[in-house]
Amino acid sequence: MSIKPCDHVPAEIAQPHAQQHRGCEDCLKTGDTWVHLRLCVHCGHIGCCDSSKNRHATRHSHAEGHPVIQSLEPGESWMWCNAHQRQVG
Repeated sequence: MSIKPCDHVPAEIAQPHAQQHRGCEDCLKTGDTWVHLRLCVHCGHIGCCDSSKNRHATRHSHAEGHPVIQSLEPGESWMWCNAHQRQVG
């Protein structure tokens, strides 16, 4: 499978807000838990994945108009565009 480029991917990937990827910014505020972490490549927000009950990464993406998220899981570097609903690179 070929991963298509996407115009939504910024030239420079934002650095994460939370130091050392402590966790989902929104879950940490409420004392909740998450499954996997995702980075908003547009602004650096760290949110939880769609397998987590709160789906903060996707909620942030839609609320802020920031379509591309990147996995923060060890050994993963894939990105997903919510606007195109596909993996991008």
